[in-house]
Amino acid sequence: MNSFEINKILGAVLGTCLFLLAVHIASGAIFSPPVPAKPGYEVTVKEEQPAKGGEAAPAAQPIETLLASASAEHGAQVAKQCTICHNLQEGQGPKVGPDLYGVVGRQVASVTGFNYTAALKAKGGTWTFGALNAWLTNPRADVPGTAMTFAGIANEKQRADLIAYLDTLSKSPVPLPTATNPPAAAPAKPQ
Repeated sequence: MNSFEINKILGAVLGTCLFLLAVHIASGAIFSPPVPAKPGYEVTVKEEQPAKGGEAAPAAQPIETLLASASAEHGAQVAKQCTICHNLQEGQGPKVGPDLYGVVGRQVASVTGFNYTAALKAKGGTWTFGALNAWLTNPRADVPGTAMTFAGIANEKQRADLIAYLDTLSKSPVPLPTATNPPAAAPAKPQ
């Protein structure tokens, strides 16, 4: 084979490669979908109208009312999901999250040796029954900027059971409200 034939073959291969490259570049610009400004899908939810001629849905029960009939035994079952990130026994120290032993009545962001987010440090206050209820409902809504990725517990009864169980994890548990014992603010516990 002479050099002229080799040049024709190599020219045909090179020309084909250049043509395919041009088609590939053009197809990316022509056929690719536009990139959305915010990734994901928008889910629209139909707002439900109140039933029975405009009556509003019943408001959520106060946590103190739910605690009056809460079960610490059921709360121990709910607490199993907490053990992924938290220790529940005294002196075990933090995992991904701080130790939960003695959390009821303790100052927020006060476990020594745990690095809390600035948002949780700024929350301040004490972990009362009400504060724990708001936190366990949706931590990121209660304290925007928290590092806790837990979605929360939507079921009021489960939250009350969990709070009742967390209250038992202490040398001096805070008395739970009863029908004859109206709710009182939880006293601050020493660290």
